[in-house]
Amino acid sequence: QVQLVESGGDLVQPGGSLRLSCAASGNIFSILRMGWYRQAPGKQRELVAAITTSDNTNYADSVKGRFTISIDNAKNTVYLQMNSLKPEDTAVYYCNAYLWRMGINRYDDYWGQGTQVTVSS
Repeated sequence: QVQLVESGGDLVQPGGSLRLSCAASGNIFSILRMGWYRQAPGKQRELVAAITTSDNTNYADSVKGRFTISIDNAKNTVYLQMNSLKPEDTAVYYCNAYLWRMGINRYDDYWGQGTQVTVSS
């Protein structure tokens, strides 16, 4: 089994900051990439940011300059520092990991349960 456990979602005022964390655990042999997606009500899930274990990053245009993704390979943990938050950032944020699970013997996508981020005054 593989578990992705997210934390850090909260209610914050516009202009505020939050830091999301996601720790992957279980029968993991190797992680290639971790990232964050979000889904707002009535909208499709979209990529927010992703990072490889060699620190290559990719950001949605809407968050460039405001959000920073980082990874701690020793802890199998990915972080998303979100600054200058806007109401349109309100969504459920999902952690994603592309990893090799022992016993399955291939790389697959795994998802966390989601954490709510609400930006409102």
